[in-house]
Amino acid sequence: MLTSSPHPAIRFSTGQIILLGLVSTIGPISTDMYLPAFPQLERDLGQGPGSAQLTLAAWFIGLAIGQFCLGPLSDRFGRHKPMVVGLAIYVLATIALATTTSYWSFCLLRLVAALGGAITSVIPRAIVRDVATGHEAVRLMSQLTLVFGVGPILAPSLGSVFLAFGSWRLIFWAGAVAAALLAGLWLMVMPETLPEEKRYALPPIEILRRYISLVREPVFMSSATLSSFSTFVMFAYLSNAPLLFEHLLGFTPRAFAIFFGINAGGFILATQINGRLSHRFKFTSVMQAGLLACLVSGLILLAVSASHIVGQNDPWPLCALIITTTFTLGFIGPNANVLALTHHGHQAGAASALLGTMAFAIGGSSGILMALLPPTKLSSTAFGMLAGILGMVLCNFWRRAAEKREMPHRDM
Repeated sequence: MLTSSPHPAIRFSTGQIILLGLVSTIGPISTDMYLPAFPQLERDLGQGPGSAQLTLAAWFIGLAIGQFCLGPLSDRFGRHKPMVVGLAIYVLATIALATTTSYWSFCLLRLVAALGGAITSVIPRAIVRDVATGHEAVRLMSQLTLVFGVGPILAPSLGSVFLAFGSWRLIFWAGAVAAALLAGLWLMVMPETLPEEKRYALPPIEILRRYISLVREPVFMSSATLSSFSTFVMFAYLSNAPLLFEHLLGFTPRAFAIFFGINAGGFILATQINGRLSHRFKFTSVMQAGLLACLVSGLILLAVSASHIVGQNDPWPLCALIITTTFTLGFIGPNANVLALTHHGHQAGAASALLGTMAFAIGGSSGILMALLPPTKLSSTAFGMLAGILGMVLCNFWRRAAEKREMPHRDM
């Protein structure tokens, strides 16, 4: 198997790492921030209840297509210029979203914005692989997650703040301005991490072959799927959280926002502990310990939520278990991402793109499961999260079997 050594001359400053993290939040924040505006959006664009869901579907389709196509292009043209072009497309499409009055134009523009914004998910992971592997890559990925992790969790609350000052259009104006500022900063401070001699001029058939080779590589696929199921767990929690806390447990909006903040802080703290542990232990060992803790916490969470010992009068055991479960995810996702990319430095863009596409496909499917579960039961959220946890456990068995079969000589 071809491998590629990391770029020896590049060391990122704290500011550059923060910029990488901020850029990588564009996709998740753009997904979640306009969710509170759905009723207003449906009324203003005149298509009625449920029509906003189609705009979200258009966004997810664009992200999947964009990541799938743009990853190999970043292996051909480098990391710097494709990021600027992708951000420019996102900014222009988002400005158009803020001004359109046509529902079908809105759907099309969401697709276009996603095609451009998809690059912000692909390139940061590829850059980490360009400059580091192993423990150093875990450290960098954990630092990125410090910035990235809070975005999807707090985005709906941020959207509600904008709605308090204006219409849903303000959300998209804010997104366009933020992305334009990030593009300017990217031009000024980010170096190119993929030298000319490591780039590949790939015809479409070769791009397809590259993806096929990744799909046929068991260690990559098992690690990428494991990471995607960690996204599934988080998405299952996020999609049902407003119903669980505000309607079933009786939280006020302020109390709900405080709980969201505490949970986000716990997840971020875990990613930083994970980065420090990577210098003392094998990162796969840390990941497996986190996975075991997540499984135990998830099982207890389901048992408690299915019992009658929690409710509006005593919600705190349930809250503590949810915080514990999401905390353990900070030791799983970053390490699984690094493991998936470790032996694919020669095609980091394509590997990162497939990793992102799988995360949105598998993670996004949690919404289907949550929609099928009874909305009035406390246990529905726990059941959805546990489904993702069991998916991670199965993928870890798959990964360990693949390593023993194909790479017994590699010390992970």
